[in-house]
Amino acid sequence: MSIEHEIERAMRELDLAAKVELLTGAATFALHGNDAIGLRPMIFSDGPTGVRGSEFVGGRRVALFPNATLLAQSWDETAAQRVGEMLAGEGRSQGVDVVLGPTVNLHRSALGGRLFEAYSEDPLLSGRLAAAYIRGIQRYGVGACVKHYVANESETERHTVNARVSEAALRELYLLPFEICVADANPWTIMAAYNDVNGVAATEHNELNNDVLKSEWGWDGLLMSDWGATKTAAPAANGGLDLVMPGPGGPWGDQLVAAVRSGEVA
Repeated sequence: MSIEHEIERAMRELDLAAKVELLTGAATFALHGNDAIGLRPMIFSDGPTGVRGSEFVGGRRVALFPNATLLAQSWDETAAQRVGEMLAGEGRSQGVDVVLGPTVNLHRSALGGRLFEAYSEDPLLSGRLAAAYIRGIQRYGVGACVKHYVANESETERHTVNARVSEAALRELYLLPFEICVADANPWTIMAAYNDVNGVAATEHNELNNDVLKSEWGWDGLLMSDWGATKTAAPAANGGLDLVMPGPGGPWGDQLVAAVRSGEVA
């Protein structure tokens, strides 16, 4: 059977609660499996400069690659793709299914504590190099995760800040590297950010997630939350979010089951 028919068959065998369980992580870096449909757990791992593995600390020794800012100084897409290929090898050796990178937020302030993870202040350079990285890592069957969608340029109050952005700046600067990645490399996953964008949480932003990312750009991958970023059940589900991380707790579970049964979520 095609993968689409296999998924449809599997979904028919699961009740609502079992389906919802698959939409929240099972642990910090792991997803639930389901033996009844032959679904094994999946493993995510940081990150953009090396594959940490499933343990936050104390894992196996792995390679540390030049960070994104250093790679950007080369202006070399071939080098970025080669880094992605080597990261895929590191991931496969540890049983990792998705590496949580690249980061394509822009360098907007010297106070940005995670700037080393991101390429540059230029959205074209950032998008082109990140797309090459994605092509490299996904070539060997490991998923990339482009982050943090979107306008997540402030480290100060990054969990709560409201990024107020004009339509022109949003399109020409902050969305552009994500758009380039989607068009040139089709990342299998994208990560929704902690911050609000013009007063709406990124994890429940219908306009950005459903209208722009999934409809206008035609992207059909998985949109996961940043770790602990999801605050609601129905608004996040209706706003285009596909997966809450981490687990096993979170705002979905029984609350999302109830929202579906009440008709609040389709």
